[in-house]
Amino acid sequence: MTAPRVTIVEVGPRDGLQNEAASLSVEAKVTFIERLADCGLPVVEAGAFVSAEKIPQMAESGEVLKRIRRRPGVRYPVLTPNLRGYADARAAGAEEVAVFAAASESFSQKNINCSIAESLARFRPVCERARADGVRVRGYISCVLGCPYEGAVPVAQVVTVAESLAAMGCAEISLGDTIGVGTPGAARAMLSAVAASLPMDTLGVHFHDTYGQALANILACLDAGVTIIDSSVAGLGGCPYAKGASGNVGTEDVVYMLRGLGIETGVDLDRLAKTGAFIATALGRAPASKTAQALAARHD
Repeated sequence: MTAPRVTIVEVGPRDGLQNEAASLSVEAKVTFIERLADCGLPVVEAGAFVSAEKIPQMAESGEVLKRIRRRPGVRYPVLTPNLRGYADARAAGAEEVAVFAAASESFSQKNINCSIAESLARFRPVCERARADGVRVRGYISCVLGCPYEGAVPVAQVVTVAESLAAMGCAEISLGDTIGVGTPGAARAMLSAVAASLPMDTLGVHFHDTYGQALANILACLDAGVTIIDSSVAGLGGCPYAKGASGNVGTEDVVYMLRGLGIETGVDLDRLAKTGAFIATALGRAPASKTAQALAARHD
């Protein structure tokens, strides 16, 4: 195995919660984020400064960010799609932000009502302001292995968008299989194509588990050299483009697999599973993570 240590980016409080039907109180979100950091996770997405009308679950991100107890050494990125969002995030104390592009023109139009080129133009001033402020920027690319409207997405488009985000100053780029249609061979080929243009240590992978391929895809990308993995505790975040489908790969499942491979993450699995159970209970659902389910059954 080529990765002796992996950085897990916990996306549950943002990508996970924004796709859940239930909304949580500020207190619950603050507790959730703090518990995740206390599990040893080095990066915990803390929210999104977006339209409250479009994504009501993220409406109180500013208050959440102000109130969380920040654990030394932990990063708390927040999504900021434009300068207004960036200004609000900074006022709330954000030290890292993220921008979100797509590799599919149709998805970009339907998701944020603009072309890929227009979205990148919106992000450029955000990245410029962040660079001037000394703020780290993470870039996301959705639909890297398939689009709900177009089907297959050419790898060349993924590479082009990744190069554009890197040129703007994104320190890290997360490659997202938004609808979870990818398989290991396709995932590895896509990652390798992007890594031919950009350093592998600046690339992360973000797999949804719609077809049950997420862990296999992660393993294929680990073999290709990736060291950054996005995941969501309890598998939060159902896929909005596939009714009834599971969403993000569960962080518990990723940690369990990596531990079996001898790859260090610094994450306390038992504590993580309890945090997943906490948030699942708050949302009125069961954890989607198989590892979480197994650990819960063992302790019953």
